[in-house]
Amino acid sequence: MLTAVKNQVRVCVLSIKYNIMREMLNKVTFLTNICFMALNNAAFIIQWVILFHLKKDIGGYTMKEVMLLWGLAASTFGLACILFDRAFSLPDLIISGKLDAYLVMPKNVLLSVITSSTNTSAIGDFLYGILVMCIFSFSVGRFFLFLLFSAIGAVIITAFALMMGSLSFWFVRAELFGDNMVNCMISFATYPDGIFHGKVRFLLYNIIPVGMAVYQPVHIMMRFDLGSLLTVLGYAILISAAAVFVFYRGLRRYSSSSLMAARM
Repeated sequence: MLTAVKNQVRVCVLSIKYNIMREMLNKVTFLTNICFMALNNAAFIIQWVILFHLKKDIGGYTMKEVMLLWGLAASTFGLACILFDRAFSLPDLIISGKLDAYLVMPKNVLLSVITSSTNTSAIGDFLYGILVMCIFSFSVGRFFLFLLFSAIGAVIITAFALMMGSLSFWFVRAELFGDNMVNCMISFATYPDGIFHGKVRFLLYNIIPVGMAVYQPVHIMMRFDLGSLLTVLGYAILISAAAVFVFYRGLRRYSSSSLMAARM
């Protein structure tokens, strides 16, 4: 059992490695994508500098905390797209019947799918997030927590994208709803949670998991709490298990030739 798991992980690591190496064949394009993504993110710093010049705090966040929020959001989404980019385009594979190629592979179907491509511009997101954290709120402990939460957040985001994408097994045009939900998560992750109240705040912590992927980790990094850390870790495990369950339940429908309905 342990050997099988190790082999699966090794194959996934090699798949990600070769995806990146393939993108690096054109080094100019590769480096340009990374640099421009980082510069695009950096442009928003000007917006926050202006806002904090007008007001001392926004939603209970200072400039330092907002930059930590932005850094974590960028690194989290960046890492998810570097490692598991195909999870964000799963509906295309389902609707066009391209999952067939993965069903005949000798390794785990789900891992084969989500690690089959990478987004190189997301490397710029990931590096930008680390740089922002180091500039605005660096400490040794916070640095390692930042890396940990980037990994945990990437798992949560990937699991959510996987569940949204898996809806295409059941519903025609479900990719529109799924894409909007994932985009909402990305958009909300760049604003302090203190500005959201009532139903919106409930939505962000219980329906769209941006609260556990980004907001709660930022609070923990600013004021460490072991209980909250374990809660975020437990949530990541639960949503990952739910995503795996939904994907394989949907895969049964795909295997039973319900693809015709999805192509209509």
